[in-house]
Amino acid sequence: MRVIVFVKATADSEAGVMPPAEMLEAMGKYNEELVNAGIMLAGEGLKPTAQAKRVHFDGTRRTVTDGPFAETREIVAGYWLWEVKDMAEAVEWVKRCPNPMFGPSDIDIRPLYGMEDFGDALTPEAEAVHGRVAEKLGAANYPQRNG
Repeated sequence: MRVIVFVKATADSEAGVMPPAEMLEAMGKYNEELVNAGIMLAGEGLKPTAQAKRVHFDGTRRTVTDGPFAETREIVAGYWLWEVKDMAEAVEWVKRCPNPMFGPSDIDIRPLYGMEDFGDALTPEAEAVHGRVAEKLGAANYPQRNG
């Protein structure tokens, strides 16, 4: 099961406050544990939304809004992409995480869709194009339907 783990932003992360060396080292050691356990596929921290753009879609129209964005609790400050056996394993790994922020913080865990989840919408044509994308990216980053 693949999950994406979102570290939610705080006022400090949105202000661009960098972590002290101890926090950075603790997070590095945690990431190393994840990699050694075969859990972590990818992960990065995100710069504050003051440096971001948001593109709103409405039919064929596109509207671009410059950051920063208002609701800090709705903003992602970083992420991991993990391969775990189930949600319980993901929760156990998150519970081991050092607090990624200076004060109270939240981490969300969301399962990713697999190709098998699309059922009848996954036509042979759609599966072929997704297969070409997977081949170019590497199967670990874009797994195909099993079977």
